This record gives sequence, structure tokens and C-alpha cells, in this order.
Amino acid sequence: MRWYLRELTGEAEYDRYCERHRRHHPHAPLPTRREYDVLRTLHREEHPQSRCC
Repeated sequence: MRWYLRELTGEAEYDRYCERHRRHHPHAPLPTRREYDVLRTLHREEHPQSRCC
């Protein structure tokens, strides 16, 4: 149940991002959860998938 809720809320996505960030950029500072959400939103706005509006 906990796994499902973490996937549903996006918490697991942030954890996966942190692991990938540490592997590829070990000396770079890790963004906070709030900073990550802002970066993710900006990326989605700049690279839209197919949507009606």
C-alpha cells in the first residue's frame, strides 16, 4: 500500500531523480523537493506532449 501511495503522489519519482542526480552529478547540490517540482513543471511546459490545449 505504501509503494502505491508513493507512486501515486510522485514521491517515488523525486527519490528516483535524487538517485540519478547523485550518480551523474556527485558534486552538484541536490535540489529540494520544491525546487524539483518547479523544474519538472517548467520542463513539462517547455516540452509539451500531445494535448488538446
